[in-house]
Amino acid sequence: MSREPNYEFQEWWNKQREKNHDFFTNDSNNANKGFLTVEIRSLNPDLTTEKDRSRSARQLSWICLLRFQQLANSLAWITNSFLLLLRTANRRISAADSPCDSSASRLYRIIKFFLVLVVLLLCVELVAYFKGWHFSPPSAASAEAAVELFYALWLEIRADYLAPPLQSLANVCIVLFLIQSMDRVLLMLGCLWIKIRRIKPTASMEYPMGRVETGNVDDYPMVLVQIPMCNEKEVYQQSIAAVCIMDWPKERMLVQVLDDSDELDAQNLIQAEVQKWHQKDFQPAPDFLKKTIPHFRGNDDLALVQARWAFVNKDENLLTRLQNINLSFHFEVEQQVNGVFINFFGFNGTAGVWRIKALEDCGGWLERTTVEDMDIAVRAHLCGWKFVYLNDVKCYCELPESYEAYKKQQYRWHSGPMQLFRLCFLDILHSKVNKAKKANLIFLFFLLRKLILPFYSFTLFCIILPLTIFLPEAELPAWVVCYVPGIMSVLNILPAPRSFPFIVPYLLFENTMSVTKFNAMISGLFRLGNSYEWIVTKKLGRSSEADLVAFENESDSSVTETTSFLRSSSDSVLEELSKLEVTSRRSVKTKRNRLYRMELTLAFILLSAAGRSLLSAQGELTVGHYRCHLESELQVTLTQHLLTNNSNFGVTGSGLKQFSIGHSLYGCQNANCEATCHWLKYKVCTKQKGIFEED
Repeated sequence: MSREPNYEFQEWWNKQREKNHDFFTNDSNNANKGFLTVEIRSLNPDLTTEKDRSRSARQLSWICLLRFQQLANSLAWITNSFLLLLRTANRRISAADSPCDSSASRLYRIIKFFLVLVVLLLCVELVAYFKGWHFSPPSAASAEAAVELFYALWLEIRADYLAPPLQSLANVCIVLFLIQSMDRVLLMLGCLWIKIRRIKPTASMEYPMGRVETGNVDDYPMVLVQIPMCNEKEVYQQSIAAVCIMDWPKERMLVQVLDDSDELDAQNLIQAEVQKWHQKDFQPAPDFLKKTIPHFRGNDDLALVQARWAFVNKDENLLTRLQNINLSFHFEVEQQVNGVFINFFGFNGTAGVWRIKALEDCGGWLERTTVEDMDIAVRAHLCGWKFVYLNDVKCYCELPESYEAYKKQQYRWHSGPMQLFRLCFLDILHSKVNKAKKANLIFLFFLLRKLILPFYSFTLFCIILPLTIFLPEAELPAWVVCYVPGIMSVLNILPAPRSFPFIVPYLLFENTMSVTKFNAMISGLFRLGNSYEWIVTKKLGRSSEADLVAFENESDSSVTETTSFLRSSSDSVLEELSKLEVTSRRSVKTKRNRLYRMELTLAFILLSAAGRSLLSAQGELTVGHYRCHLESELQVTLTQHLLTNNSNFGVTGSGLKQFSIGHSLYGCQNANCEATCHWLKYKVCTKQKGIFEED
């Protein structure tokens, strides 16, 4: 329904319009003449009152209580989060369950003591910074409070007793660092020369590719292939398969599976795999032997042909990418250059072909070290045998994908060479090889690359560098800390150019691993801890040969079917395999990241040093404004005094007074202050008849 019109309102509106005609005006000058201007006035202006917004005391108290409650809740949340973080870190800190951890307990205690010392020094420097002692260091004579006297005595002890031995040790490490850097540069130049001249070993003959006829095998020597294993349940199938599918006459090849496993399930698995391959009669075309065996023809003094490692999981995670950088440099540069120029390098333990006569001549395999591959290579070299490295023949293997496995591997790789050096040092001196080969073995192979490298890496960058920040009287040049390590890192990455985006993580990773390598080197050299215990590097069993997959796809269905394997295996073995499969499924656990206490302690040391460096930078920034004014004022005062004095003197009179003022004001806290004090002393001491000598 429509609403009825209000006639009373219309009558009132018309009366008001006629009565107050001035309120409704037409603006003749306005372009829009059809609009009216209406002025609205309040009928009761005196009745409007402003509201009182003031709060009572009770309301204010409630607001304060709410604010305090919010603050308390925030503090409680931060505290609980911090405690939760500490509990999680405590649960994930790695325990000393491996030989490298147990033998590192002594080194860990030293590093922990060093961390406590660094934190105390940082607290002292914080007090000095807030007291303003970085700008005007106090002296023992003018000290008023006990804290000021303590800091003055600390400055004297630091300058007179601690800084000189630290500077001497730093200079020794710098010399070692430069020698090792020159060795890297020479290796890179040698590798560049090999690339430019296209130098590579050539064989006197070549074997035809493809299946070999049964009656035409006289040109193929007898080959013994050994597959050592020890509880390697993840890779035993790939290792045996890669050997059994080699393109070599079956009657001219003998395969030995050397199983040292102490676990029953691993023994059963390897036994079943060997039985399975006994039932198969095939021969695809992997050509490893056909590329390596021809080099022995016509080279009667050749003992070893070493192939290059290639990695199937180099892009799996950041750890494998960083490992690939080091190993690419090792194979592409070190092994290739040593093989071309001196015919000697360390045997890598696999992907190599040995002459049996050379093994018998040097005494065979020995168990005296954890690096029996390097041991037999050194003994063969001392007997006069030569080695050949083939960079274009690759053998696929797997990199450890966990930090724990990699740490154990590096511990064995760096403790074993020191064990071997201690045992064979006298043999090297008494051997019949020439002096150049003896010098190469002792100084380059063992001392420089196996001992000096881990020593200066840990000592210089993990110990001396933080100490020089807390003891500024001992200093490291910027080119030692920044430029040379950066250049060396670029040289290391050149053989793996795809890894250039990881150069910064690589620098941090090498600094972290220097702790493990240094500990392993010391343990092997002095027979500390369980340095002789062998721990197999844990692998995940990734596919190592594309040919294996291709072969399985192309092989006969009667051979590859599961039923054929069932018929070729015994019932007892099948029962064991089924039990192992069920057990392995039940034992799968969720992986969690772990924290390692030694690396964590070292990280806190470096963070403390970084905090101290930040304080020094802020102090020097403020002191710089004082230095500009004081330096000019002191120089003008000394110049006026010397020009008005005709006698020659060293540091006496007012010259000594002004020099002492400059020395106390600057405090010799850094190199710039020291240079200023030496400049003032030089100007005083070299005055000759009112005229300064030219610098």
